[in-house]
Amino acid sequence: MIGHRLTLVLLLTAATLPAQDLKEFEKKVTEFTLANGLHFTVVVRHEAPVVSFHTFVNAGSAEDPGGETGLAHMFEHMAFKGTESIGTKNWPAEKKALQDVEDVYDRMEAERNKGPKADQSKIGYFGMQLKQAINVAQSYVESNEYTRIIEENGGAGLNADTSFDYTEYFYSLPSNRIELWFLLESQRFLHPVFREFYQERDVVQEENRMRNQPGSEGELLRDFAATAFEAFPYRNPPGGWPSDVENLRRGMAQAFFDKYYVPANINLAIVGDVDPAQARRLAERYFGPMPARPLPPLVHTVEPAQDGPKTAVVESQSQPLFAAGFKRPGQDDADDPVYEVISLILSGGRTSLLYKGLVQEKKIAIEVEASPAYPSSRYPNLFVIFVAPAVGHTVEENQKALEDLLAGFGAQKIDAETLQRVKTQARAAVIRRLDSNAGLASLLASYYGNYGDWRKLFTQIDDLNKVTAEDVERVARSCFVAQNRTVAFTAAPRRPAAAGAGESRQ
Repeated sequence: MIGHRLTLVLLLTAATLPAQDLKEFEKKVTEFTLANGLHFTVVVRHEAPVVSFHTFVNAGSAEDPGGETGLAHMFEHMAFKGTESIGTKNWPAEKKALQDVEDVYDRMEAERNKGPKADQSKIGYFGMQLKQAINVAQSYVESNEYTRIIEENGGAGLNADTSFDYTEYFYSLPSNRIELWFLLESQRFLHPVFREFYQERDVVQEENRMRNQPGSEGELLRDFAATAFEAFPYRNPPGGWPSDVENLRRGMAQAFFDKYYVPANINLAIVGDVDPAQARRLAERYFGPMPARPLPPLVHTVEPAQDGPKTAVVESQSQPLFAAGFKRPGQDDADDPVYEVISLILSGGRTSLLYKGLVQEKKIAIEVEASPAYPSSRYPNLFVIFVAPAVGHTVEENQKALEDLLAGFGAQKIDAETLQRVKTQARAAVIRRLDSNAGLASLLASYYGNYGDWRKLFTQIDDLNKVTAEDVERVARSCFVAQNRTVAFTAAPRRPAAAGAGESRQ
């Protein structure tokens, strides 16, 4: 009963979250931007002696340079390796050892670049030297010291995440340790040290191998994105293509950092038992020395218009899976909240159209889910529907049922009761994240990073309220068309043709 009461409170709170609550909330917010362009949003919550910190960098895998996919993701792995004073037993010696690694690597690459004239014995020799140089550099590393300092001071939730559009770093500390965060986080940006880069590169390769095993869901999603997007970087896996990752260099990471990790491209949110005046003084002291640099260029690649349906097939012995994606505009489009509403109408729980139609009534699927923005939202992307067919039912059967359902959906207005229900669901989801310091810090930083104003978090709720049945019908009719569609599914491996057969299966 407690859980039900909490849900009810959230729903009632969400239903009464108008613009006037934004004014009340603003009283707890302090914003400031340092001279170098670094922006801070500070929210006071004295309920518990804890503070959550969230760093948001406007650079994700969509910014990976050509031939260097997976580079942005490497920063997630390098995030807490330390600084020039933390994580090392002897920084001057380690610095020289790290340079020795690069010097050997340069010689090996120079020989490789000779192509067919390369001396393979030299390449092998340099390879052995490289391993030895990496081992020497590793001998100076004080593993996990940065993380250990945070945990010994009561830190919790330490993590990092890289998406297509951004990279985030976050954790919480007791409020009497707030200065420790300012010191540690600022040093990561003032004096980055990409130690253990090649070891972490191997970790990323192993992650990619596990995620994209033949016939897996990961392989299906990878091929789905690569088929749907012809040119835009959303076609690349966020962990990078294996051949690119294999050739990533520490110097590439430094160049990426210098280009994208500039103060004006970063914003930080601090939520909890904090004094805003103290936070500003500490920000000036620790982050103020970061030099101002120009903002990096936006991604300029534009995805060509799709002129017909596309299909990707992955052979698999496992449970069949099916995905259908439809091209849609990016997050700044006026209809962005309409897509959110449509996704909840289609798959927002057991009362949704897809669940009732494919799972309950036809019993041809065991799971359905709609995502309004895939694989990310900043640039034009996909409205995607995922389906897991039930045993004894085929992908083709589910695809036909889905197409019929979407055709009917776009041909009639949604009823007022359903529309109101999904709006309440959407508002409640936001409220649940506002409840915790960490969730609120994440939302404030991401909304500021994506829209230039954290207030969009509140006005977006108002935008959802304004969505009409006519909007839903109009957007569904324009979106769910074959010309915009990409389908990907798993299929049982084809049997080899019998010996002496007159023709082979194509």
